[in-house]
Amino acid sequence: MGEKLYLYPVWLRVWHAFNAIFFLVLLVTGISMQYSSPDLIIVPFELAVASHNIAGIGIAIAYLFYLFFFIGSSNKQHYKIQLKGLVGRLLTQMRYYIFGVFKKEEAPFPTSENMKFNPLQQFTYVGIMFVIFPVLILTGIPLMFPELIVDNVFGIGGTLLTAILHAAAGFIASIFLVIHLYFATMGSTFTSNFKSIINGYHEVH
Repeated sequence: MGEKLYLYPVWLRVWHAFNAIFFLVLLVTGISMQYSSPDLIIVPFELAVASHNIAGIGIAIAYLFYLFFFIGSSNKQHYKIQLKGLVGRLLTQMRYYIFGVFKKEEAPFPTSENMKFNPLQQFTYVGIMFVIFPVLILTGIPLMFPELIVDNVFGIGGTLLTAILHAAAGFIASIFLVIHLYFATMGSTFTSNFKSIINGYHEVH
């Protein structure tokens, strides 16, 4: 058995669990509201709306919880992107994911206590946590309370623009979820990364 690093503190694991539950509810109910028809009802519309709103409030509160602990913990060091040489590091990591991992090559940026994320993970997580999530929340709240939405933005209806931004952010977050789950299988074993987010310990290859 390889070395184990304690990389996921309790607060992060608690947030991750609630965030996952709320997001899955939002995903299913959002798809249901968007694409359901009388011939294909995924979730009854009124239940979907109510569940979506509750999960939306829940994920917003969970995000505030995340920010509170993020600011006050050393976890934020893993999100500091070094711009110098970034493109090269991203390309190196992408090459590893596309070719190297299947050839059993050594990871170019192995996980350590000082570097929990490889450059591609870091870049992606920063985008998701500090761009996509805020957009989801800041567009979701007005959609719950339409009176807050500006009627017209550069000739486009405010409600339509808000809904488009919300749906686009939701789509990007959904794509991230699929990729995130796939990459989670690339640990020292198929399930080791899933265990990590439960017990807090990352198993080094």
